Amino acid sequence: MMTEQEKMLKGQLYDASDEELCALRHKANSLCLKYNSLEEDDPSRQKILEELIPLHNGVYINAPIHMDYGKNISFGKDCFVNYNFTVLDCAPIKIGNHVQIGPNVTIATALHPLRAEERRTFINDRGVLGDREYALPITIEDDCWIASNVVITAGVTIGEGSVIGAGSVVLHDIPAHSLAAGVPCKVIREITEKDSIYHD
Repeated sequence: MMTEQEKMLKGQLYDASDEELCALRHKANSLCLKYNSLEEDDPSRQKILEELIPLHNGVYINAPIHMDYGKNISFGKDCFVNYNFTVLDCAPIKIGNHVQIGPNVTIATALHPLRAEERRTFINDRGVLGDREYALPITIEDDCWIASNVVITAGVTIGEGSVIGAGSVVLHDIPAHSLAAGVPCKVIREITEKDSIYHD
């Protein structure tokens, strides 16, 4: 029989009030609070971040950060994340190499059933108020730039080299090398050599 965490990571309906999941969220929340309370040049910040997230070289994340679990996020190398990064990592989130993420970005894998009777809270077998939800993975491929105040929703893949404009809500996959923006986010055009800052 699968644990609630196993169900969660496989995209199945699970009870978010499960004791193991609550303990993991509590640990992540504590680590985020510690990270957020330290000065930018405090050397212990990196150790806290490494305990929270599997990291590669050259990943820098400005505080404050807010994460459900942390351990379900993976970063490639040489990534930068600006202030107020909010992550609901109930499913795996894969962020590639050389990704830049602006301030106030939310990445949310969590979903709830659309039918009200299926998402109502309930008393679980431990006598605790339960919450049925599920989650789908998110992928941001290499060399993407996610601008300020973007929301990326469950199940989305953003293709290599794409730029997501400020304030966008990404509900569907974005193909590689696209400039995309809006609510909902839509592809505006392909990014080409003519977009180079060195282009005459």
